[in-house]
Amino acid sequence: MITHNLGYPRIGAHRELKKASEAYWSGKITAIQLEQTARDIRLNNWYLQKDAGIDIIPCNDFSFYDHVLDTSMMTGAIPTRYHDLLVEKQLPQLDLQFAMARGYQKEGLDVTAMEMTKWFDTNYHYIVPEFTANQQFSLFSEKVIHQFNEAKRAGFNAKPVLLGPVSFLLLGKEKEKGFHRLQLLNRLLPVYLEVLKKLDELDAHYIQFDEPCLSLNLNKVELDAISSAYSAIQKAFPQLHLILASYFECYGANLEAVLKLPVQTLHLDLVRCPSQLDDILATDIRKTKLRLSLGVVDGRNIWKNDFRQSLELINKAKAVLGEDRLLVAPSCSLLHSPCDLDQETDEKNLPATIKNWLAFAKQKLDEVKTLAVLAGENPTVNAEQELKDNDAAMASRRTSPLIHRKAVTARAAAVTAADAQRTSLFAARKKAQQKVLKLPMFPTTTIGSFPQTATVRSWRSKWKKGELTPQEYDQLIKEETAASIRWQESIGMDVLVHGEFERNDMVEYFGEQLEGFVFTKNGWVQSYGSRCVKPPIIFGDVERKEAMTVYYTKYAQSLTTLPVKGMLTGPVTILQWSFVRNDQPRAATCLQIALAIRDEVKDLEAAGIKVIQIDEPALREGLPLRKENWNAYLDGAVRAFKVASSGVEDATQIHTHMCYAEFNDIFESIAALDADVITIETSRSQSELLEGFASFKYPNDIGPGVYDIHSPRIPSEEEMVNLMEQAMAVIPAEQLWVNPDCGLKTRDWPETKAAVAAMVAAAKTLRNKIPA
Repeated sequence: MITHNLGYPRIGAHRELKKASEAYWSGKITAIQLEQTARDIRLNNWYLQKDAGIDIIPCNDFSFYDHVLDTSMMTGAIPTRYHDLLVEKQLPQLDLQFAMARGYQKEGLDVTAMEMTKWFDTNYHYIVPEFTANQQFSLFSEKVIHQFNEAKRAGFNAKPVLLGPVSFLLLGKEKEKGFHRLQLLNRLLPVYLEVLKKLDELDAHYIQFDEPCLSLNLNKVELDAISSAYSAIQKAFPQLHLILASYFECYGANLEAVLKLPVQTLHLDLVRCPSQLDDILATDIRKTKLRLSLGVVDGRNIWKNDFRQSLELINKAKAVLGEDRLLVAPSCSLLHSPCDLDQETDEKNLPATIKNWLAFAKQKLDEVKTLAVLAGENPTVNAEQELKDNDAAMASRRTSPLIHRKAVTARAAAVTAADAQRTSLFAARKKAQQKVLKLPMFPTTTIGSFPQTATVRSWRSKWKKGELTPQEYDQLIKEETAASIRWQESIGMDVLVHGEFERNDMVEYFGEQLEGFVFTKNGWVQSYGSRCVKPPIIFGDVERKEAMTVYYTKYAQSLTTLPVKGMLTGPVTILQWSFVRNDQPRAATCLQIALAIRDEVKDLEAAGIKVIQIDEPALREGLPLRKENWNAYLDGAVRAFKVASSGVEDATQIHTHMCYAEFNDIFESIAALDADVITIETSRSQSELLEGFASFKYPNDIGPGVYDIHSPRIPSEEEMVNLMEQAMAVIPAEQLWVNPDCGLKTRDWPETKAAVAAMVAAAKTLRNKIPA
């Protein structure tokens, strides 16, 4: 039985790409050195997959920043504001790509970055394509050709992976009114055909087209576009073997149209939707020549595959179609998995018992190959032993006493509607809060974190290695916190933060202090660009044993008479940004986390903290891809947030923060959170989101992010005043706060100080224009 892989992590087993990219951006290495690091990662990935026994190995799954941005580059969909960089500055393609992703502020030019948002229901972020009515496409970047050639020179007749033309268009945005981006398909397709012609001339055989939009509720126009695109491709290149891949959900109502497409292989995500196999096998598929790619190994989570369950699915398909028409694969690209479990050697972080329940990307390749062998006519002795070992691992996890805590499940079962409700309505709470906080019009704050410099990170590393005593480490963190408080006071900030210098990550920090979590040393996955995260693993019931954030927040508050904001990560985001146990409903785990956060909120309030932020940037991310499943998810997510936030007095102000996602279709649920203040991203999206909040008549206070913290460019005071004036045109001034669009952890201090000082100055300018 043939095996194939949809994609492999591009960051390198030791985050080599992150380190090289950041070194290049800071001028420490050359483009040639960065390119060499990239080549090393690609070659290592190809050989690793070959050694695992993968028959069809992908190429063009590597990207310096983002594969959707790569597609914009391939098709020449470069917004006009970058043309000076291309024509006058003659930036190399690599630098142009980085400018589009990060912005460009050099040599008298000041160009903003493209918008960034979440990739379906993952924590990966993509760069949103921009389209105009007269958009022209042409082959600009030949990266896919170069990487196929590179693989070929190394001895691999690899499978190029392309983001499909319809998903590319649907993932983008119209930047002017009067047209729909799907109307551009006939202009776009010739570029794809040109790319396929070049690949065909180089003897490519398999081509993987990713059309993840097929996991969504598509209308007839969108399905017709899919049909038109692949009919044109098949007509031009009947000799190519097209693998059409969608993932993260069933094909659902799109299935009838999908089964009519002229492709040779159809990929199924049988982890997210195993039931779709029965739907497909019940059709006339046996009368066709269509092959099925069975995505039975979870590409998004880290739990070891249950071979018995997967073999049941494979054998069901085999009984209908035969072995020759089946391929075995992961459910989606392994981009979303950490690289290699073998690197986890510290049993203090990851006990051997729990490690035996896990599989990372490298191990998932082995699982794919083993399943293919076991499903074949003559399974090997080694494969049969691996099946026995897998049975033992599954049994160990099912019966382990590490997982269940009776007190936790009993408490969750006892939660009532009253536990998820503030005492008074927002209007009454706002009066009580203003009496205590005495905030001016356009109050200023930041989202929580300040730059985590190499020095700050070195303190944490030395403390963990025993090179600093706990007392020495504590003193250093307090000194850094005190300096940040003094600086915020000096520029006139209204609601301060302590800076989070003691925290490694906004999820990992909490997980380390909660029961039911374990951690890895090298379990990194890409979030965006060079930003990698190391998600905790939730293996059992979640419980808070003691306060997690009170110590440093209370210390910071003792240094100033201004309010210091307590900073917490919300239950939905902790859930979404962790690898979550798959032996109980996610909503049950989320409620357990909510109760732990509720206890922390109440402890902060008791310590004298009057403003508490519960970040939920992942709330939209967790939304099911199919609309018929939205209400159940949103009801659970809102309930979890309100359980976490509703145990405080009216005078305690609750903030939440959301960013880099589309919220226009869930405003009712956002309002139902009943946070006193919500801060959002608006700088990259040119305030599009504000119009939605205004149309909905969002009732509580709102802080539109006035500058993009994911770009190194420093916005001017005038720019931020203009953005706030746009906000004031649609939202009453008395509801508005002034803040960045996200935390400042990844930025440097010089740019942070310049940008935040300009932000505070912008708020003062606004106050002068509209006296309180």
